[in-house]
Amino acid sequence: MIQAPAPDDRRLFELLATFESVIVAFSGGVDSAYLAWAATQVLGRDRTLCITAESASYPDHHRQLALSVARDFSLRHEMIVTGELERPDYRANPVNRCYYCKHELYTTLIRVAGERGFAAIVDGANADDRGDYRPGRQAAREFGVRSPLDEVNLTKAAIRELSRQAGLATWDEPASACLSSRIPYHSEVTGEKLRMIERAERALRELGFRVCRVRHHDDVARVEIGADELPKALEPDVSARIVAMIEALGYPRVTIDPRGYRMGSLNEGIVLRPA
Repeated sequence: MIQAPAPDDRRLFELLATFESVIVAFSGGVDSAYLAWAATQVLGRDRTLCITAESASYPDHHRQLALSVARDFSLRHEMIVTGELERPDYRANPVNRCYYCKHELYTTLIRVAGERGFAAIVDGANADDRGDYRPGRQAAREFGVRSPLDEVNLTKAAIRELSRQAGLATWDEPASACLSSRIPYHSEVTGEKLRMIERAERALRELGFRVCRVRHHDDVARVEIGADELPKALEPDVSARIVAMIEALGYPRVTIDPRGYRMGSLNEGIVLRPA
């Protein structure tokens, strides 16, 4: 049964109703989870296919979120393997690395759409993303990918509230990004680096930290913790445990950044133009 939309998402429901059928690029994050739910509400399972891309750069934490949301809300959901790590231009890790990742993703989704008769591909970009540096948006434009959340001017805060109203567990999930975003630009992206990063961040979550990043600077792991949790991380006993756990994963040196987590901190010091 279609759930009646709240006033703030009525425009989204009306827009989605204009699509014949859609493939949703579904990472399991706040935005794509809400879009996947809304599209399924409007178009039904027969006309909505939610696809999650499997690759070495995709955090298992998000994989589990995607699977959980798909199960709890009976989404039509599939996992596909993408090969961005096989592309030299992606592994070289230029500042527009995300472009090559999304190019790989949309190449795959376009093929699936053509083979299975889906009319459009949609992603979870929202109104707040317009002013951020997101080279993946260029790939979206090249492939004709639509961004319904952005098109109806829904912000991240609004999407969180609408997700809460819809009962989606992702509504308060911290922002995330692919594991490659933890590696400084122009430092090669490798499977081994990605595995080390994921193990280190999993260890931090097991210690109870929700907002955390492990920036991979070759033999140094720079740990960023969210502002609310940073005082706990800097307590001598806790910080010593963090360092010991991450060193045990293979990092010769571990440092906890006293400035805490900053979204896109590896962009600091370079000039970027919005995509």
